[in-house]
Amino acid sequence: MAEGFSFNRITLIVLDGAGIGAMPDAPEWGDAGSDTFGHICESRQLQLPNLRSLGLGNIRPLSGVARIEKPRGSYGKCALRSNGKDTTTGHWEMAGIILERAFPTYPNGFPQFVIDEFIAKTGVPGILGNIPASGTEIIKELGAEHVKTKKPIVYTSADSVFQIAAHEEVIPLERLYEICEIARDILRGEHEVGRVIARPFLGQPGSFYRTENRHDYAVPPPRENLLPLLSDNGLDVVSIGKIASIYDSEGVTQDLTARNNEQSIDQTIRALKDETRGLIFSNLVDFDMLYGHRRDTEGYARALEHFDSRWPEIEDVMRDGDLLMITADHGNDPTYPGTDHTREYAPLIVYGKKAQAGVNLGTRSSLADIGRTIADNFGLDLRAGDGFLNRVRPNL
Repeated sequence: MAEGFSFNRITLIVLDGAGIGAMPDAPEWGDAGSDTFGHICESRQLQLPNLRSLGLGNIRPLSGVARIEKPRGSYGKCALRSNGKDTTTGHWEMAGIILERAFPTYPNGFPQFVIDEFIAKTGVPGILGNIPASGTEIIKELGAEHVKTKKPIVYTSADSVFQIAAHEEVIPLERLYEICEIARDILRGEHEVGRVIARPFLGQPGSFYRTENRHDYAVPPPRENLLPLLSDNGLDVVSIGKIASIYDSEGVTQDLTARNNEQSIDQTIRALKDETRGLIFSNLVDFDMLYGHRRDTEGYARALEHFDSRWPEIEDVMRDGDLLMITADHGNDPTYPGTDHTREYAPLIVYGKKAQAGVNLGTRSSLADIGRTIADNFGLDLRAGDGFLNRVRPNL
């Protein structure tokens, strides 16, 4: 290990939406009794031997995932201290940004004056939609009309997002991206959503499909956060999946493309094989996008088992100077009514070949404790959070 650092490199894997029980203020968010991990484990007997060995069952009682006497990792859970329960809020908090005001959401669609300004400034012939919807369902419903009228499809979700879907042969990609940039400029102040998202698709009526040319336009985070702090001090910040878009690429030194869990795991393994020093930051989006929002409990269960089955490949490429943390950004209980995120604690599992094992890290007051721990490891000052580096650092 490098002189002065407990760990040369820290990997942070976010199981997107994998909460582990309702926070005390969950009723205020309409989420009383939500429990993503708990309810999935109750749905059937899950096979999670690797997560169990790391201490998953030691965080709190889970059906079929028993507590063990000597877990190989350390364990705990993190509260979300910020005002919100979405992707941007959770990830920003991990990097030390505590939001007092939640990003706005639009369960009834966007105000007409916002839509009017969007039409006027982009020059489109009007819009379709303006409702909360599943991206795959809305192109089934409105795709043919879009092709006929050339009107883009505008929709939102439980997240703070303004999404624009368009057929690539009707509105070319460059034009769609231009429209999204205009929307991003419009959506400031009171209506500053977390992300504007281009959602291109192809195909014919009855067989439309989304392409991989999605592009996110995020609100730039405050500069005072973990990622620029690391990169400004000569450390690597390797982002995997949607991490770069969440932080508007601020502080990212390498962006590895991954569009699903399988690709994110592959890219995490690839990154761990590289010669880097700093942070590898990976998001596994399928838990949230494919299974949480769509309330697919069995799909969520299989995805957890798949991640567990691939854990040995991740561990095999870790070096003695590596530390790895597993957490979540919010809950998304597939058994809960509706399609929204849920206000839950995030699990926290910490593992390193030379790290302390079996440490109960307790209930952390904020996801910012993760970022503070990473900053402390590299001798840097991140103001938010209460780090736990001293509890997991190697005995030298």
